[in-house]
Amino acid sequence: MKPYLYTIVEKKKLREMLEAFEACLNLPIQVIDEHGDILEACGNTTPFCSIVKGFLPKNDSCEKIHIAASKKAIELGETYIFSCHANLNHIVFPLLNKGVFFASILVGPFLMDKPDSLLIADVAHRYAIGTDDLLELYDTSYSIRVIAPALVTHISKLLYFLFYNLISDSQKQFMDNQDKFHQQSKINESIQMYKTFDITNKTSYPYEKEKELISKVKVGNIQEAKSILNDLLGYVLFSEGNSLDILKTRAVELCSLLSRAAIEGGGATDTILKISNQFLKSLQEITDFEILCSKLQEAVEVFVESSFNYTPTKSNDRVKKAVAYISKNFSHAISLEEVAEHVNLNPTYFSSIFKQYSGSSFREYLNMVRIEESKRLLSNTDYTIIDIAIAVGFEDQSYFSKVFKKYTGLTPKQYR
Repeated sequence: MKPYLYTIVEKKKLREMLEAFEACLNLPIQVIDEHGDILEACGNTTPFCSIVKGFLPKNDSCEKIHIAASKKAIELGETYIFSCHANLNHIVFPLLNKGVFFASILVGPFLMDKPDSLLIADVAHRYAIGTDDLLELYDTSYSIRVIAPALVTHISKLLYFLFYNLISDSQKQFMDNQDKFHQQSKINESIQMYKTFDITNKTSYPYEKEKELISKVKVGNIQEAKSILNDLLGYVLFSEGNSLDILKTRAVELCSLLSRAAIEGGGATDTILKISNQFLKSLQEITDFEILCSKLQEAVEVFVESSFNYTPTKSNDRVKKAVAYISKNFSHAISLEEVAEHVNLNPTYFSSIFKQYSGSSFREYLNMVRIEESKRLLSNTDYTIIDIAIAVGFEDQSYFSKVFKKYTGLTPKQYR
């Protein structure tokens, strides 16, 4: 039966890609199927491997470890560098179709340091290899190519760039998995942060974080919105003992808040409500924390896109450019006129479209950005309040304290 891989890419084309890779880098490269069997191979294998294979137990084959590494790469959402039974290094890039793994590109073996007696001794101890074979292993170890770790990283990236277009679904699946893995890492960081607090005196649900999230959605800042979302999810998972039902309840509440924020930000009401309804409907079928967190992150992205990108106009792009300029220069005494000039608009007109697209006036948005940075400095530094006020762009402590209380309900001293 014809391997599935060859229904997607011509065997000749695949062979040419492998040959080009091997010729440029002088590294063995193979294509293996979902069972670990070799479909294509370029480059000479080392006698070192042939010797070690003779001592491997039947249930611990090279094919088995190659497939295990492929699955790990799928989980991480990136090419995966791993060591085999013989402590030799490889890089693997799995190929997927509709989420199903059916083949991998495998590069190696190679070493990242010169072979020595410790390498041989470890293999000998693991598989009880006799003296004569050990001596032969030692001699053949010098035929294995040695590559510096920094170069290995570049080769790993090159492998991805060369082959990800082979199967478009592989790219999408990898990107999805990368996003999930990154999100879970950030949520875990948030959980660890909350664990540093006194567990018997847990703080109440951080509604201020919700307000921050909504403000980021309104101004189209996807990255900061996702960051705040992950912090909120970390708090819920920490404080409620990983209760999926409670997390779903919070997700419903957040969806409601985000949909209103998207509408206030200028999104079409009917479109936003449809998105909200689809998300709420999908919640009923979710039985996994990771999927729920990922779906909620997708909802944030869609709400931002719907509210901030619903009209393809130059004005929208200029507001985005203005937001980026404010984020970079808020610590200085910037004015509406300065930002308007930066985006090549009349100040009056700029003020009008900024309010229209962001949901806040220029001054309100600038103050919000400054307060967000001041909260970070209050929480993580020992700077005096006057020093923080000046650092974020306020000219005096009194006005800073007044604005801070307006946005947080607390004075800077109370917040600290």
